[in-house]
Amino acid sequence: MPEMNMAKAINLALHEAMDRDSRVIVMGEDIGPDEGVFRVTEGLWKKHGEKRVIDTPLAESGIVGAAIGMALYGLRPVAEIQFAGFEYYAFHQIEMHAGRYRNRTRGKLTVPMVLRCPSGGGIRAIEHHSESREAIYAHSPGLKVVIPSGPRSARALLHAAIQDPDPVIYYEPKALYRLFKENVPETIETLPIGRAQVIQEGSEITLISYGATVRAMIDAAEILEEEDGVKAEMIDLLSIAPLDTETILNSVRKTGRCVVIHEGPRTCGIGSEVVARINEGALLYLEAPIKRVTGYDVPIPYFAREKAYLPDGDKVVSAAREVLSF
Repeated sequence: MPEMNMAKAINLALHEAMDRDSRVIVMGEDIGPDEGVFRVTEGLWKKHGEKRVIDTPLAESGIVGAAIGMALYGLRPVAEIQFAGFEYYAFHQIEMHAGRYRNRTRGKLTVPMVLRCPSGGGIRAIEHHSESREAIYAHSPGLKVVIPSGPRSARALLHAAIQDPDPVIYYEPKALYRLFKENVPETIETLPIGRAQVIQEGSEITLISYGATVRAMIDAAEILEEEDGVKAEMIDLLSIAPLDTETILNSVRKTGRCVVIHEGPRTCGIGSEVVARINEGALLYLEAPIKRVTGYDVPIPYFAREKAYLPDGDKVVSAAREVLSF
């Protein structure tokens, strides 16, 4: 198993998908000769040419609209929005068209496209470059939303997204692009969309997260085990639309306590939905109120204040100890 970071793992998945299936088209701003702002499309243009690796104008609505048309006519487009904060320029195309064609045509037409979006903070970027918008798209019927937490899940989820018959919003936590490396199998693997992973079993508390904040969850679990003798059960959601309710409920029914962690704003965030489903399906198993560790209900701040905004291991430990001592 070769070791690679997340950027390389996504790049590998794109190379593999394009090699396997001539219908796979990659498109976006500066992804051709310049190989993308994060170099995720490195080598694709040289290998596959301008007809399959399409440098587009700076027009998000045009990128997504063209991808929808390609998908309806039998291609498998993988479109990139350079930063998730600019998705709003394409929101009409995503929500009104990509997410509705299956229903609009009573299943006769589907839109097998992937929208890749570098997402989240942690790189000290300027305005509109660090947003976490996943809750908006999880709330939009007809769309699937997946968020990897490491190189191996990034590659496997991207293959699954490309093969899916419906539109998939694929968020890439850009803080993780080159943060660490993992072993990635030489053979292609996929992860089922809609299934979470239990990355560590425990009995006293459940920690639930996805994307970049899985690192904060792991850091917190290590502190809790070393300092408090508590082995936390950890769940990486991976897919937030659809959401794996069964795995969440099975864990909380076992532990009776839960903390949910995510980077996006708190109000109407994914954590709110997780808490609601626990209340509906496991309320009588709870030994304490559920805590959320999230971003704040403000635009993500610039450089000097970004770290204070983002969840980290210490914040998760504090919330977990409050739940454990209730």
